[in-house]
Amino acid sequence: MGYELRRRLGAPALALLALAAIGTAAPARAEVSEIRIAKGFGIGYLPLIVMEHEQLFEKHAKAAGIDAKANWLVVDGGTTQASLLIAGNLEISSGGLGPLITIWERTKGSIDVKGIAAINSLPQYLNTNNPNVKSIKDLTDKDRIALPAVRISPQAVTLQAAAAKMFGDENFAKFDPLTVTLGHPDAMQALTVGSSEITAHFTTPPYQYQELRIPGLHTILNSYDVWGPQTATIVWASSKFVDANPKLYAACTKALDEATDWINKNKREAAELYLRMSKDKEPVDNIVKMLNDPQIEFTMTPHNLMAFVNFKHRTGTMKVVPATWKDLFFPNAHALSGS
Repeated sequence: MGYELRRRLGAPALALLALAAIGTAAPARAEVSEIRIAKGFGIGYLPLIVMEHEQLFEKHAKAAGIDAKANWLVVDGGTTQASLLIAGNLEISSGGLGPLITIWERTKGSIDVKGIAAINSLPQYLNTNNPNVKSIKDLTDKDRIALPAVRISPQAVTLQAAAAKMFGDENFAKFDPLTVTLGHPDAMQALTVGSSEITAHFTTPPYQYQELRIPGLHTILNSYDVWGPQTATIVWASSKFVDANPKLYAACTKALDEATDWINKNKREAAELYLRMSKDKEPVDNIVKMLNDPQIEFTMTPHNLMAFVNFKHRTGTMKVVPATWKDLFFPNAHALSGS
């Protein structure tokens, strides 16, 4: 299935494909020879893009004595990816903190999904084309906010946290009725054409920067203003897969580490690779500028997760709460200076 076709199918069609594939999924066995890894859209997924292009998983699996390969899928939205993983149609998926803690809570005591590693910390902007909206307090029932998944995506929870700060915890869901689930590429197109119901887009790089170059679009909320610097994208897997495939799991963590290190040392080459793999038409200098944004960090260390978790628990949208951030991750991440 091609990149563009996956984008057009969207979450509902992919969910149907997941259900159709359940009956044909290969049974679990020790040290499988093939794994399925999903990534989403945007430069936040750059470490996974590097892993795919450079075949780093295959490299480290071979070093461990296993001839294994990774099949890569592009699936927009961590929530859809989480559903595919639960259905047995992915071994490794990725997405924001919201989908991770949701799947962690729902699979606790069954397949026990946990984080493998963070892959970045980056700000997420809520941009609008409505000249009358200077901040979120100016939003009205006529506005529609596109984001990856209503209520549970990192953007949705950040909007809830911003509403709680402004109007009190009892009003944390004040803007939920204005939100619409839409993938970032489609949401940017809807926002910029001006003829759509979408008047705002809570997004990630590169889309947020691309939108701000269009006259009339401006930012009304930065996720860092709500949480401070925070992990935006995480890679996760089930304990069932990790326990049955310890060598392949180790190969994955080593591949992520190598990809992250390479990006941080080769920003221009990383930007060029992103453009080749994503088919984005953005000038390479613009991507390099984004990668050099001091607010963007490619790192496997989880940052500032518990503020997000504690907010969800305080507002009743998360019942089972990890004692520390380490409870959300496999032991390989525990030595990192996370929070």
